[in-house]
Amino acid sequence: MVTARQLAESGRERLASALIANGSLRSDWFAAYHAVPRHLFVPDTVWPGMADGVRQGDAVSRREDAAAWWRAVYADVPLTTQWDDGAHLGNSRGAAPSSSSSMPTMVFTMLAALDVTEGHRVLEIGTGTGWNAALLSHRLGSANVATVEVDRTTATDAGRRLARAGYAPVAVVGDGAAGHPPAAPFDRVIATCSVREVPRAWIEQCRPGAVIVAPWGPEYGGEAVVRLTTQPDGSARGSFVHSSAFMRLRAQRTSRPSSLAYLSAPWPADGARSTTTLSPDELGGWGAMFAIGARVPGVFPLTERYPDGSYTLWLHDTAVTSWATADREPGRAEFEVVQSGPRRLWDEVEAAWRWWDARGRPGFEQFELTITPDGTHTVRLA
Repeated sequence: MVTARQLAESGRERLASALIANGSLRSDWFAAYHAVPRHLFVPDTVWPGMADGVRQGDAVSRREDAAAWWRAVYADVPLTTQWDDGAHLGNSRGAAPSSSSSMPTMVFTMLAALDVTEGHRVLEIGTGTGWNAALLSHRLGSANVATVEVDRTTATDAGRRLARAGYAPVAVVGDGAAGHPPAAPFDRVIATCSVREVPRAWIEQCRPGAVIVAPWGPEYGGEAVVRLTTQPDGSARGSFVHSSAFMRLRAQRTSRPSSLAYLSAPWPADGARSTTTLSPDELGGWGAMFAIGARVPGVFPLTERYPDGSYTLWLHDTAVTSWATADREPGRAEFEVVQSGPRRLWDEVEAAWRWWDARGRPGFEQFELTITPDGTHTVRLA
């Protein structure tokens, strides 16, 4: 019979080989990877990520199927560990995942981008299971790592795991958007949750020349990890290094109104009709959404699907003043558009997509983000 130790060792070696092969696990993180096994920071029940990267599979329980649990832990997939901010219990999937153990490739890709060295002080936003904080603590020493977690239960569980593994970073329960001023200034900041706006506190609590690594995504959708360098004048700028799909920083979650909130009467209300040759399908890719969102602020999409395979793409502005629809019907090459409000949202989105398409559909790595001292965020091609 294969023992738990044998499962752990074989899983760790197999995962290490995969991470080395894809370039995410580099030589300066080898010691930390082997000293800080992932299984010490994974709860007994998890929901492994699916192949598309944004859905979760069925629950895997260590108590009910230990072998499946070990396979999940040492697979290169994210593991959902909490649903609905802890309100959902049991082994079924909840409405929205709210905490996870990140995909190992993403963990080590972001740590490589962080580029830490001996003596650096690091602020981590989003303790989660504690694995990332343990890796940083092993590399830099616990005294040089501060980690902030908004969920008290998650923070408590992570604290126990960290202590059992022999690490004691400065652990704070609170709003990650506020950083942790008592431990500032920092040489590095890393976020394990996504942001729409990089909080000013993160930049202000950094030394000039410090590095901030965080998943960033515009209102419209799409997301990538950005590596920013802080400047003496309080600004920060840098390039995107990898696509990503993280849970949003809780302080920046948005409550999006339904389409009914935008209509003054039953659809099409006062909307102006037109047609387009641009299929709504073209607007749904992660890269396309990122490029559109970078050029069209304050707009988000919703999709209303029908049994015959057709659907309506709704565009809404966050100010609740304007809306647009585009109908996608199988087999058609021209699509009906309806728009209403002071902003012509379909026109804005189509123009942004055609801008991106005309430039060869550049990937995330070809964009850069600049944040001015007053907090203005600008994304442009590098």
